[in-house]
Amino acid sequence: MKVPIGRPSLRPYLPYQQRTAAHREGLSAHFLGTSSVLLSDGQTSVLSDGFVTRPGMLRVGVGKIAPNRALVRAAIERLRVDTLAAVVCAHSHYDHALDAPVWALETGAELVGSESTANIGRGLGVPESSLRVVGDGDTVTYGSFTLTFLDSVHSPGDHYPGTVDQPLVPPARAGAWKTGTAYSVLVTHPHGRVLLQASANYRPGALRGHHADVIYLGVGMLGKQPAEFLHTYWDEVVAATGARRVILVHWDDFFFGLDRPLRPMPYLLDDLDTTMSRLLPLARRDGVDVVLPVSWQPSAPLNGLA
Repeated sequence: MKVPIGRPSLRPYLPYQQRTAAHREGLSAHFLGTSSVLLSDGQTSVLSDGFVTRPGMLRVGVGKIAPNRALVRAAIERLRVDTLAAVVCAHSHYDHALDAPVWALETGAELVGSESTANIGRGLGVPESSLRVVGDGDTVTYGSFTLTFLDSVHSPGDHYPGTVDQPLVPPARAGAWKTGTAYSVLVTHPHGRVLLQASANYRPGALRGHHADVIYLGVGMLGKQPAEFLHTYWDEVVAATGARRVILVHWDDFFFGLDRPLRPMPYLLDDLDTTMSRLLPLARRDGVDVVLPVSWQPSAPLNGLA
């Protein structure tokens, strides 16, 4: 019997846990929880979201939140981020865009996303020269990385729909970080193609004709959706792109800090066990490798796919 305040154990999924990269050749990645992923080829680095403040549930629910600059600086030092070309927001909710402007300010990176993300950056003083607003089909290049932005859809049950129409100055209620535009971000590099799919939803047909070797696949709230929804999501994102590996993201309880091991959301909010029971058979059917990432640990997402 599943107690709502209980949560799934990760023990059954240890066989899927990512392996530490033995070397730094090729494309390396660090997962920072939720859908925050740092990709680097040794010359250029790009970051999705960069959400490391992770305020607690009570503060999110009834208080006001703000980025913790000290935690961002600590992450930069821990990851040894000497230079960062871009921080890209999948959409503009606080668990994606709260800390992104601080990464831009601390590293000189461009802050890339919707007009809502730009207004979040403006609220923290990111200069206009470091803001890049993108639309459906837009492509930007940083070193050997080419990023293509494709309009997508937030996962069902969006609590904060709408747009951020004025500079957002924290602290503010969590709901001030409205969705804006949600993107699928296709990262093309000479070593391979990686799709960042932060939200567990899809725009029908949007990814057909686009190939990815690896997908950082958002699975948040899939455990609360009908089985048919997950099946269609898989077909529209994984099968449509021909990916051979999916790395599961946005499954962890982001109300707890990154100073402790990641753990799944409680059953009250999601059900990772249900998600895995439905997703793994689809992966076996299509011959797709499934990986459960570990926070901070270096990995080589494209290794073994040649």
